[in-house]
Amino acid sequence: MFIGHFAPAFVAAASYSRGPKLATYFVAAQLVDWGFFILAMVGVEKMRIDPGATVMVPFDLHHIPYTHSLLGAGIWALVFGIVVAIWHRDSLAGLLSASVVASHWVLDWITHRPDLTLTGGGEAYGLGLWNHPEIAMPLEIGIVLAAFLFYIRRSRGPVVQPLILLLVMLVFQAINWFGPQPSEAGIMLYLQALLSFGIFTGLAMWVGKNRYFTQRGGLAAASL
Repeated sequence: MFIGHFAPAFVAAASYSRGPKLATYFVAAQLVDWGFFILAMVGVEKMRIDPGATVMVPFDLHHIPYTHSLLGAGIWALVFGIVVAIWHRDSLAGLLSASVVASHWVLDWITHRPDLTLTGGGEAYGLGLWNHPEIAMPLEIGIVLAAFLFYIRRSRGPVVQPLILLLVMLVFQAINWFGPQPSEAGIMLYLQALLSFGIFTGLAMWVGKNRYFTQRGGLAAASL
């Protein structure tokens, strides 16, 4: 899953007006992938290209214990949640942020072939939805559109910025699905992934600065 990971970010941002802005939740949504690609660049975690890995994605993630084990993802979620809670002085904001980080493992479990472990070793898990594009593609687009509409309906402000964000996300997803597949795993692939996350986060920051959340009595308060 690619842009589908950002669906929980839209929902979290729209669910609690006193919490962080959308960009923080966008970082949370892909935090473990930020970690993975950075660790892969220095050889701590490892992947290789295998055209037969799944029908949709040729990634053989054969050593990802620190970011994509359930324990590893849980630690990333806990640390991020604590940082957000302290920064915003709000435990609910921290809990929501941690939940968005943790959602990454759940969505990966649905789409990945069995390459996710519980503690970094032993039996691997994954339902392998990437082997069923007729289900995986509409599911990914569907949850993103539903979450995006939830965010728009729960907030007020210009619609141009969020529509640009959505359009860019859909374009990147189309490239991910239908563009040429990488022939090898290496630093250029890792940097391209990090760049895409950075672009999404920058656009989410732009959106968050222009959206307001409706409170009781019809008042509008800026997202904090």
